[in-house]
Parts: sequence; structure tokens; C-alpha cells
Amino acid sequence: MSLCPQHILQQHQLVRQPLWCAISVAVGNRNAATPARQQLGLARQHSRVLLPQHVCDIVLCQPGRGRGSSAVCPAAAAAAPMSDEPSDLSKVLANIRACLFAAWTFTLAIPLFIIMTLMALPVLAIDKVRRLAQHFVNNLWAIASTTPFYSVQIVGKENLPSPSTPAVYVANHQSFMDIYSLFHLQRPFKFISKTSNFLIPIVGWSMFLTGHIMLNRVDRRSQLKCLQTCIEMLSKGCSVLFFPEGTRSKDKVLGGFKKGAFSVAVKAGVPVVPITLIGTGNVMPSGRESQMYASPVKIVVHPPIQTAGKDADQVCAEARKAVASGLPRDLVGIGSVTDNM
Repeated sequence: MSLCPQHILQQHQLVRQPLWCAISVAVGNRNAATPARQQLGLARQHSRVLLPQHVCDIVLCQPGRGRGSSAVCPAAAAAAPMSDEPSDLSKVLANIRACLFAAWTFTLAIPLFIIMTLMALPVLAIDKVRRLAQHFVNNLWAIASTTPFYSVQIVGKENLPSPSTPAVYVANHQSFMDIYSLFHLQRPFKFISKTSNFLIPIVGWSMFLTGHIMLNRVDRRSQLKCLQTCIEMLSKGCSVLFFPEGTRSKDKVLGGFKKGAFSVAVKAGVPVVPITLIGTGNVMPSGRESQMYASPVKIVVHPPIQTAGKDADQVCAEARKAVASGLPRDLVGIGSVTDNM
């Protein structure tokens, strides 16, 4: 006998509209089943009417589990969302948009790099570590590059330490556009980048002039030297930005955090500022840097985490929890802590 999820729910007197909407999505699209499954679990725990497990199995279309058939009722199928896969036309437009962005940001970089080069010697003489003048040019370049292509909304800007306060900033890593977007915060931080990026004409050279930090990921000695450099910069009043996941997420899901950033913050005695990036993975998906979509970006700045009296593991756990709190539930992932950078 084929059972329609709607009939099963009516039979058990579970008629809450939000739950039915989640069930409909899950029936029509298995990829969307995770949020629906979570809502079903909450309903089974908190509803006055117990929803049996076999009903959840049938509603979520899990063949071979529960009793009855996994047939989909028409109402649920009609409510299912379309696939997230962009159309061929959208991909073509995204390719064109990415080419325009690359041309625009590179065109902007050339005169700004000339300005940075002319300023280099005076900046090294006056402000060798922080290099605020070079950071100002970086901010100008990033904001001018992105503004024609996507909007950036900053939430919690009041949680940012003053530009003169050293701190360790940590953010989730979804896209090549993360650094561009974080420059909208207008804080003079150094970020860590692999050595090969400093060889990129104009852009990489500008990174070198600004004093960003090189890292050879496969060399343990380079990692230790990088961490020591970060501690020294913090002690001299310069902030540092880390992506504690270590690499860009392929599916935008938050990964486990590596402990390096938090060891640095604890040893330097500076606060950690957790930041959630939302939407950068939609603008330029990881692994598809030849495509750029028109999608808004939101940056959520969480209250600083004080490190006094805490170890790196504690601070890491608090920071990941804060970053995860700004993400949709299906992008939170499973947390873990590792010793590497």
C-alpha cells in the first residue's frame, strides 16, 4: 500500500505548518533532507503527539527503512525546490563576469602598485611593521574592485577592535573572494598566504610591499617560522588574519579548525575576533574561479574572545562556535581541532 506523507501526518495528528513545509522539501529533494530531518527530530522531541520513527523514515523517502512505501504525494513534489545547479546561460554570464572582474581589478592594481612602490622606502623608514599607508591602498583597491560586482553588508561592526589594537582575526574560508571582502572591514591586518601567491605579477608584489606573511604549507619549519613571525607582529601592535580551516571549503560547509591561530593569540595575549563570511562561496565558488555570480555578501563580526587564562583548545572551540553561529545550520559541519596551521 502506497502511503502519502500528508496522510501519514494527518493520521498521527501532526499538523504544524512549518514542519510540513520542511517535510515537503525533503520528499521532493533529498539534498535538502538534512534541515528537514533536524526539524523532524525537534518535532518528535517537543510535540505532544509522538511521531514514530518509521513515519520519519517514510516521509524522508528512505527506501528499505520503516514500514510502507516511499511514494511521493503530488502536493509534496510540487513544493520541492528546483536544483541549485546553474543553467548553461548563467554559467556563460558568470564566465563573462569573472573575466570583467579580473580585467577591472588588475587595471586598478597597476597605478596603485606604482603608488605603493613610490611609498615603499618612506614607509619602511617610518612604519616598518604595520605599514598603514600600504594597507590604505590595499583597502582602496579591494573596495573599488568589488563594489561594481557585488554588495558587502557588515553586521556587528561595533565588535571590531580599534585599528590600533592588535588582535587575531579568524574567519571561515569559502572563496577566493574572502580576502577582497574582508578588506571592507578596513582594519590593517596581515594575512598568511602561500609563497607562490607572492610571485603573481602586481598583486603578489603588492602583498610583499604590504608585509603580508609567506607560508610554505609543506615545510614544517616554514610553519613554525610563520607562527613566530605572527607573534612578533602582534607584539609590535600589528593584527593578523587567519583562516583556521587551512583551505577553502569546496561545499561552503565549515570545516575543522587548526590550532595555530589560537596558539599565537594565547602566547601574544591578544583577543581573537571571530568573523563569519556568508555568500562569498556563491559569488565565486571554490574550484570554479572562472565563474563569478551576482550575489550579496554578508560579514558578521562577533564579540572578541579574550585569551587570558585560557589555552589554545578552549579559544579554538569558542571561536569555531561563534563563527558557526552566523552560518545556516546546513553549513555548520562537524568541528575538530588539529595542531597544524
